[in-house]
Amino acid sequence: MAAAHQLAFPMVMVNDADCKHLFDNRYGTGQSVWDGINRTTNLIVAGKNAVVAGYGWCGKGVAMRAKALGAKVIVTEIDPIKAIEAHMDGFEVMPMNQAALTGDFFITVTGCSHVINLEHMKKMKNGAILCNAGHFDVEIDMAGLRAASLSSIDQRKNIIGYEVRPGSFIYVLGEGRLVNLACGDGHPAEIMDMSFAVQAMSALYLVQHKDSLTDKLIPVPREVDQKIARRKLASLGLSIDVLTPNQEEYLHSSAI
Repeated sequence: MAAAHQLAFPMVMVNDADCKHLFDNRYGTGQSVWDGINRTTNLIVAGKNAVVAGYGWCGKGVAMRAKALGAKVIVTEIDPIKAIEAHMDGFEVMPMNQAALTGDFFITVTGCSHVINLEHMKKMKNGAILCNAGHFDVEIDMAGLRAASLSSIDQRKNIIGYEVRPGSFIYVLGEGRLVNLACGDGHPAEIMDMSFAVQAMSALYLVQHKDSLTDKLIPVPREVDQKIARRKLASLGLSIDVLTPNQEEYLHSSAI
């Protein structure tokens, strides 16, 4: 809307704040996604192949928690930089067409559509578990799957099995909607407090600076991020070092 000159008032890009994506997206999503999967399927994760589609901050959290649960993690990506990052974090990297052949759990975390399409699903092993943790119910092509499946069955609460080949079923959690909400309780309050603080303090910043704002899209000011982080540290009973005047002078001098 801003690019099309249709944004009528300034907005703060709260999702880009460090106190949002580094914590809510990574640790909140990582924990709540696997909570939703585990409580719904009651299957062991250890030793399984977990395919994580997308290695943004949410994908990083999902992959990290999968590894902690003992899964062998495969990451699929379209961004070469994120793919290298996933590789150096110790995960296998491959296209979805290849990952579809070996995955036991598939978690989409991209914000895009048809990340897992019908071609992929027809290749999957019998018993593969699919879920979405990134966007609306389009990351997995649910419409295509429903239309093409030979039969479907309600396996248990929040799990529908689709027969993609004669006698071969794949199972979708929460109808392809956000698995941590459809099948779980969402993020813990202890991580959402920082996200809500970003929203509240960004709104306050808009009110306090409304007369001087010229841009329509505004990054969360660094001082807002820092203030939230310091309050969170205090709530955790933690403290950190403070620069001495000499250190401040050095960092702002031409010596470096």
